[in-house]
Amino acid sequence: MILSGLFLFGSLLLILATAESFTNGVESFGRHFSFSQAVVGSIFAAVGTALPETVLPIVAILLYGGKSAKEIGVGAILGAPFMLSTLAFFLVGLTAAVAALRKRRRFELRVEVHSVRRDLSFFLIMYSLAIALPLVFGRVALIPLSLALVAGYAAYAFITFRSESATVEHAEGLYLWRMARTLFPRGPETAPLSVLLIQIFGSLAVMVKAAHIFVRNLEQVSLRLGMDPLLFALLLAPVATELPEKFNSVTWTWKGRDTLAIGNITGAMVFQSTFPVSVGLLFTDWRITGMALFSAVIAITSSVFVLGMIAVQKRLSPWVMLLSGSLYLVYAVGLVIR
Repeated sequence: MILSGLFLFGSLLLILATAESFTNGVESFGRHFSFSQAVVGSIFAAVGTALPETVLPIVAILLYGGKSAKEIGVGAILGAPFMLSTLAFFLVGLTAAVAALRKRRRFELRVEVHSVRRDLSFFLIMYSLAIALPLVFGRVALIPLSLALVAGYAAYAFITFRSESATVEHAEGLYLWRMARTLFPRGPETAPLSVLLIQIFGSLAVMVKAAHIFVRNLEQVSLRLGMDPLLFALLLAPVATELPEKFNSVTWTWKGRDTLAIGNITGAMVFQSTFPVSVGLLFTDWRITGMALFSAVIAITSSVFVLGMIAVQKRLSPWVMLLSGSLYLVYAVGLVIR
C-alpha cells in the first residue's frame, strides 16, 4: 500500500514534469515553422497527447476481439470526449482560479474565440451524428458515417491551417538545447529540428509510461481502500488514462497561454470524435445505450453550454469551464443511483 502510494505520487510528479517539457517542445516547434497558436494547440499538441490513448481502444477492438474487448473499446472511445468536455475543462478553470489567487494572472481566459467556436462546432456536429444516426438508421449508417467523420477531420485540419491566428508566444528557449549549450556554449542559439523532435517525442513517451504507472497504482490503491472495482472502471479509469496527458493545458493556463491550453483540449475533442469513433462504427455493433449514452449526452451538453456562453458573452470565462466540469458529478451521481 505504501509502495503503491509512493509510485502514485512519483508518477504524478513525472507526468507534470514531462508535460512542461512537452509544451516547451511543441511551442518551439511551432515557432520554428512559424505555425499559428491554433495549429500548434488544436492539432499538434491535441493529436500528440491524444494519440497514445487512442491506440488502446483500437487495439482492444481490432487485435483482441470478442464481445467484452469490443465493449471495453467502445467505452474507452466514448470516455475520451466525456472526460475532455468535463474534467479537462474544469482543470483549466481551476488552474486559472488558482493562478489568479496567487497573483500570477487575472481571473479570465484570453483565447481566440473564433478558434474555440470552430473546434466545438466541428465536435458537436460530428459527435452528435455519430451518436444519433446509428440510433435512427441502424447499421446501414455505420460505413458512410465513418467515412464522413474521417473526411470531416480532414476538412477541420485544412480550415485550422488556413484560419487567422496569432503566432506562438514563446518566452523560453528549448529546455534540452539550453542544457546542451551549457556544455557546448559555441553552438548556435536556435535549436536544430532534430533536437526539437527528440524533446517532443521523448517527453511524450515518458509521459505515456508515467501515465500507465499512475493508472496501475491508482487501481491498486483504490482496491486496497475497498472501492468497488466497477465504480473505479467507470468513474476513475477514464480520468486516470486520459487526464494526465492533458496536464499540458494546466502548464499553458498557468503561463497565461490560454489559446494553446484550450486548443489542446478542444482539438483533442475533434480528433477523438472522428478517428476512434470511425473504428468503433466499422468494427463493433456500436449500440450506445444506458450510461454510455448518458456520458455522450453530457459531453454534448457541456460543449453546447460553452459554445452558447461564447455566443452570448463573446469571450470564455473560467466560470464557464468550472461549471462544465461539474457535469462529471452529475454522471457520477447517476451511475451510483443506477
